[in-house]
Amino acid sequence: MGCALSSQISSAHRDYRHLSFWHETAPDDWTPRPSLPGDREADVAIVGAGFTGLWTALYLARAEPSLRIAVVEAETAGFGASGRNGGWASALFPSSHASVAKRSSRAGALAQHAAMRGSVDEVLRAAQEEGIDAHAAKGGTIVLARSPSQWARARAEVDDTRAWGLGEDDVRLLDSAEATDVLAATRVRGATYTPDCAAIHPARLVRGLADAVVRRGVSVYEQTPALAIAPGRVTTRHGTVRAEHVIRATEGYTRSLDGERRRLIPVYSLIIATEPLSADVWEQIGLRRRETFSDHRHLVIYGQRTADDRLVFGGRGAPYHFGSRIRDSYDRVPRVFDALHTTLVDLFPVVKDAAITHRWGGALGISRDWTASVGLDRTTGLGWAGGYVGDGVTTTNLAGRTLADLVLGQDTELTRLPWVGHRSRSWEPEPLRWLGINAGLRGMTLADQEENRTGRQSVIARVVSPFIH
Repeated sequence: MGCALSSQISSAHRDYRHLSFWHETAPDDWTPRPSLPGDREADVAIVGAGFTGLWTALYLARAEPSLRIAVVEAETAGFGASGRNGGWASALFPSSHASVAKRSSRAGALAQHAAMRGSVDEVLRAAQEEGIDAHAAKGGTIVLARSPSQWARARAEVDDTRAWGLGEDDVRLLDSAEATDVLAATRVRGATYTPDCAAIHPARLVRGLADAVVRRGVSVYEQTPALAIAPGRVTTRHGTVRAEHVIRATEGYTRSLDGERRRLIPVYSLIIATEPLSADVWEQIGLRRRETFSDHRHLVIYGQRTADDRLVFGGRGAPYHFGSRIRDSYDRVPRVFDALHTTLVDLFPVVKDAAITHRWGGALGISRDWTASVGLDRTTGLGWAGGYVGDGVTTTNLAGRTLADLVLGQDTELTRLPWVGHRSRSWEPEPLRWLGINAGLRGMTLADQEENRTGRQSVIARVVSPFIH
């Protein structure tokens, strides 16, 4: 995500390298580029220098080098979730095939899925073409089943995949021995596996994209908080950018724009990273091809093996904050970090004594119907993309290519995908959304606890899932 409005701490005094492990190990010092130096004219104005904004700028600049493209960013490129996520470039889309088909058709749902699968390779191809070393390894994703209820969900997922006509090259079921050979966690009953994911260093990718678009003539104005967007203009603290097309690429920070408070809500996901682990420890754990990993619990967890042999491990569980507030302090919640460490050790007891060297978090954007979307209103010139629900590394690339086609007036396979033009309804006013979202988070935790205790699938999850899944 990009950042549309600066946080409480002045950017001039912020040490960006301390935001996350990824920020600390990116190959630059995060010195911000100059701010917008007053009013400017452009052909395309993009708000947010995260993945969405930068992919859009890159594909536009490639397709039409003469375009005047201006990107405004409140902090510095990659400040938000684009620079501090879990590092999965996956084919995950936040809506199920059935949900997408309900809004379009079976063929549309399958086209959306195919576009997501292809976008994983496009992320890697584009990065290589731009000379970006994102420490990428396309090892796929293994999602473990560690209880009877999780194993039932794993089998149901594969059955559903087959019902859509998709084969083992998409998702396949692993038995206990096969799963353990890939990832030797505790209590493994089996797993699902998809090849459609690459582990990456997200900050290296987003910083590389920022450099790439600047090399192609795009103007990137950092430390330039956007206050409002309207047809033909972006109003910032440092002046107004006037442009025929204005693109909102602000994800979890969308609430900071005037009139957009209930468009997307910011929900926090937190992450920890271990010290580099020894070859002996990794031989016991697995992930030899740097597969990303999760399990089939309700409250999402996710992890990867980094290029320097750390375990990066994150999950949901941090509260939603009243009024969609965003604060630096929300990035670090000790009880959530402790819970993540407990879960990590439960998965891999061999890491019990490994030092946790980094703890961080950030806000991701969620729409009311849990559906990502992209679009361009031709009557106003206003475009948007977002609502990735934490699955944005790859989805942003698809969004950027789609927005480029839409801005250029092209009718392509991408512009005909069912997520194009979708508009989610606004979130409820407070205190309804605070009550509903946090009840959902708590409910998912209780559902996992119930399943661990009883061995049966929980009914709680079905009740609260509209709020958190």
